[in-house]
Amino acid sequence: MHEVSIIRSVFNSLEEQFSAEEREKLTQIDMEVGLFSNIEPLLLQNAFKAVQEAENKFPRAQLHITSIPIKILCENCHTESVIENYKFLCNNCGRASNNLISGTELLIKRVHFED
Repeated sequence: MHEVSIIRSVFNSLEEQFSAEEREKLTQIDMEVGLFSNIEPLLLQNAFKAVQEAENKFPRAQLHITSIPIKILCENCHTESVIENYKFLCNNCGRASNNLISGTELLIKRVHFED
């Protein structure tokens, strides 16, 4: 389950960026996960809880995940299309496209701290 290593990387990044005092006040981590990123949000959430408990890190923090849809930009008609069921077809002209413009994200979008 590679979600555990992803959460460990998130925790390491936060430890590098914030002091121990700041980390104690951290209450929420917002992440964006693209539907084409090969990351399952539920497994990421479970890994977050498991690593949090096993390593006693960020005990007050919650993980909030926003799923980002897969979008393509058609090379033919320059239309952005949201992809469903992994059918990479332009919603306007019907042509196939592999020109991804979103859906592969795996980002720490924001962290929240207690006032």
